[in-house]
Amino acid sequence: MLETINNSKKPQKSRTGMLTVLENCRVSPPPTTVGERSLPLTFLDMLWIPFFPIHQVFFYEFSHSREHLLETIVPNLKHSLSITLQHFFPFAGNLIVFLNPSVEKNPEIRHVEGDSVAVTVAECTLDFNDLTGNHPRKCDMFYPLVPLLGRAEKVSDYLTIPLFSVQVTLFPNSGISIGLTNHHTLCDASTRYNFLKAWSSIAIHGTDELFLASGSVPFYERVVKYPSSLDKIALNLPGIPAINAEYQPPQLVSHTDKVRATIILTQAHISRLKKQLSTQLPTLEYVSSFSVACSFMWRCIAKSHVHIGERKGDDDIERFVCAVDWRSRLDPPLPQTYFGNCVGASITTTIKSTLLAGNNGFLMAVELFGKALSETIKKKNGVIEDGESLIKKAFAPVPGVSVSGTPKTKIYDVDFGWGKPKKHETISIDHNGSISVNASKESPADIEIGVSLPAKQMDAFMSIFSEELEGTI
Repeated sequence: MLETINNSKKPQKSRTGMLTVLENCRVSPPPTTVGERSLPLTFLDMLWIPFFPIHQVFFYEFSHSREHLLETIVPNLKHSLSITLQHFFPFAGNLIVFLNPSVEKNPEIRHVEGDSVAVTVAECTLDFNDLTGNHPRKCDMFYPLVPLLGRAEKVSDYLTIPLFSVQVTLFPNSGISIGLTNHHTLCDASTRYNFLKAWSSIAIHGTDELFLASGSVPFYERVVKYPSSLDKIALNLPGIPAINAEYQPPQLVSHTDKVRATIILTQAHISRLKKQLSTQLPTLEYVSSFSVACSFMWRCIAKSHVHIGERKGDDDIERFVCAVDWRSRLDPPLPQTYFGNCVGASITTTIKSTLLAGNNGFLMAVELFGKALSETIKKKNGVIEDGESLIKKAFAPVPGVSVSGTPKTKIYDVDFGWGKPKKHETISIDHNGSISVNASKESPADIEIGVSLPAKQMDAFMSIFSEELEGTI
């Protein structure tokens, strides 16, 4: 059932001195279970072809030895991954981008017999407890835990680009991490979560029976109806170079002055912020825990920009961008198990950073965010009807903050049999100006927010955040 190719039998140093690679291998779906299949991309997938991959790391407490990892844990992860790939075949496939401009053929995800996922097993000397804290930590400490995507290769008149890779890293006597990298064209957060829930379920139970009974099998039909002009727009984004034969997936920069921190907005914090809004903005139409948390973060980040002198003159303008899942909002709606990218952007009008940093900045942020989100979710099929203007607006070079993740995704439920994760980090926010937003491990009513900023700005942000939060008490 399982195809693995061991490329290294003895430990070798990785690209950093902090990591020792114990094994490189590849995992395929069980033989003859997938064969040759292709998945056409929609314009919602093609938008992401030129952009950075998504990087995630899950940390688990794990006190076992290297031998236990290699003899028990890793074989089970490979076996369960193989079975999972049988149902989620695009994860093992490749993105195919046709290079001949005279041939009008859209990119697709293609799987052929023998396609596989690169899996790295490693050991790390970094401090597990430090990495899994909430305090500011250097971003580049996490990069050795993130697997690289394989190299893109030119084959005949098309480019083949790997879509997914995995790294399992042992922290001796402390923990284990699972690092995941996927090309954004492969899927959005909803599909990725469905994949992880399937993989972890199969890892625990040894078979896919429970997964199949759950009704979570991916829906691959491309039933979304939209003008073909949106495909051309998605493949020719303004200011974004087209993919050519020299393309390689972007990689995380190894040396950066950025640091990352985790903020927990508890239900009590959010309730106090909502109470403040009900008094000062009693007619506000759209208020949710998510919108309040995002608006509060936007105000604090904008204020930190102003504090260190980064927003002045012509540069004193920004906006907030939030991804909205369109599966239930299309006409007709799609199943929640629809495979791929099915998100559209909710974009606030621009505002001066100095206004967000002012005394009424939080109220302004909530008004702008709430209005944009309310208008977006009310318009059925809006991501298609307004597709051209939304794409141009979303990818316009305007500074600001965007969101990766959603509290609706219970990311801390991803349990491979060692208990819930001690910590989850979205590493890709280091390069795309996002904050990560998830339900907290301790309580689904609390919101966990990841922030990645230059060290000087992070100092200002942490001070501002504490002062602002104290001001609501």
